[in-house]
Amino acid sequence: MSMNNQGRPTGIGTSSFASSTGSALLPNEPLLFEIGDTEHSGVDLPDVTISGSRLGGFERRMPLDLAGLTEPEAMRHYVRLSRLNHSIDSGMYPLGSCTMKHNPRLNEKMARLPGFADIHPLQPASTVQGALELMEQLSHWLMTLTNTAAVALTPKAGAHGELLGMMAIKAAQEAAGQGHRRIVLVPESAHGTNPATAAFLGYTVKAIPARSDGTVDVQAVRDALSPEVAAIMLTNPNTCGLFEPDVIEIAEAVHEAGAFFYCDGANFNAIMGVVRPGDLGIDAMHINLHKTFSTPHGGGGPGAGPVVLSQALAPFAPVPFVRKGAKGLELVEHAQGEALGRITAFQGQMGMYVRALTYMLSHGGDGLAQAAQDAVLNANYIKARLAHAFSVPFGDCPTMHEALFDDSFLAGTGVTTLDFAKALIDEGFHPMTMYFPLVVHGAMLIEPTESESKQTLDHFCAVMEELAADAKAGNAERFTSAPLKAPRRRLDETRAARSPILKWERPEETLKAAE
Repeated sequence: MSMNNQGRPTGIGTSSFASSTGSALLPNEPLLFEIGDTEHSGVDLPDVTISGSRLGGFERRMPLDLAGLTEPEAMRHYVRLSRLNHSIDSGMYPLGSCTMKHNPRLNEKMARLPGFADIHPLQPASTVQGALELMEQLSHWLMTLTNTAAVALTPKAGAHGELLGMMAIKAAQEAAGQGHRRIVLVPESAHGTNPATAAFLGYTVKAIPARSDGTVDVQAVRDALSPEVAAIMLTNPNTCGLFEPDVIEIAEAVHEAGAFFYCDGANFNAIMGVVRPGDLGIDAMHINLHKTFSTPHGGGGPGAGPVVLSQALAPFAPVPFVRKGAKGLELVEHAQGEALGRITAFQGQMGMYVRALTYMLSHGGDGLAQAAQDAVLNANYIKARLAHAFSVPFGDCPTMHEALFDDSFLAGTGVTTLDFAKALIDEGFHPMTMYFPLVVHGAMLIEPTESESKQTLDHFCAVMEELAADAKAGNAERFTSAPLKAPRRRLDETRAARSPILKWERPEETLKAAE
């Protein structure tokens, strides 16, 4: 039955919160279809007479069955849903290797300015000169911070940027008659997207083991190099939170073998303004604007993962890109020479460009360096505060942007890394990254970023210390049954991933015996 066109009086509805198991101020939220019904509408709509159709036989044959709600019902539904999500605006987000930093509201205000928020990608270049100038300035900052020769702004995410960087490497080698190089070296401490990207492009992935201190051995790289190797994909700082001490020697060895150096820039927040990756010998590196320059995490979009390129790879940068012409700034839309062409529609994510450049301009070069240093300081503070209660796999050297612990301190307690993370939810914190990097058993990876104050870090560390003490004291039930205070209890995550229920079916009404 389709929704009718008559408004519904306030109060008529089918919602029932009797089965709610959440707290009084955070109830479990039913679906829209459980709150409303298809018999009423929240607005009065006039009768419409439709003559003919332009859908060419593709008209809907089944009722739309949209649930009708009043405006207060709809508003409250989505507000209640938003409260079920943890966010950086509601509390600390200690995910390691994901840099969940604060998104300044100034950035949001700038992104909503006319001329940025309301432009269309097909407008004439003469009407969007300000937007093009912003893209040019952002490109300048990214190349200056990394000491590279070119930048491609258009990739939509870090993995998309990785793909572009490796495509540029592949194109450069084919242009030089080196298309036979089909092996990519990937250290065990790299991000999981690195081997996936290489494999997606048809490369064979060869792993480089980590040393006992969590870093890459330059001799292991030399031993793996051959005329068949196309590139190395190395994360620096790596996923153990460590700066690779032999990175320059690794780059030299790779270049001597005729290969390229792709650097995963996901952890650039730890070194921005302090170290220029181009000085280390990298040929390509993606930069996650959300992880380094405070643009929001998109949950799948909109994101931005620009890629900087060395002089050797600059000719292979994709279009479009901004350049100065006789009539002002223009977008070069068509590939010339060895350029890759397009890797995405239009010019990329303008809103993310505005937010990132706003962050850069409000900090300045010295401010960006200070932010990186504060992020490193915060991570080392957490490591120092928790070292007595947790087990530290690489405790002999300072960490960079994140503190890494393993699960050996839980031996004999009956508590796993997953159990510990679930108990942290009951204490009001989003869990840290679990079981990653893979080079550490039962890993707990924590990245506080520069956003968090000492007061917040002290509170977080106190909670972590109390949980560790309770686990060692034998109170395993607190952890294995957690979370108890969340709107949803512990789920069968494996089953949910393998057998998701993607469509809600209205339950059939059954008559009681007396009826």
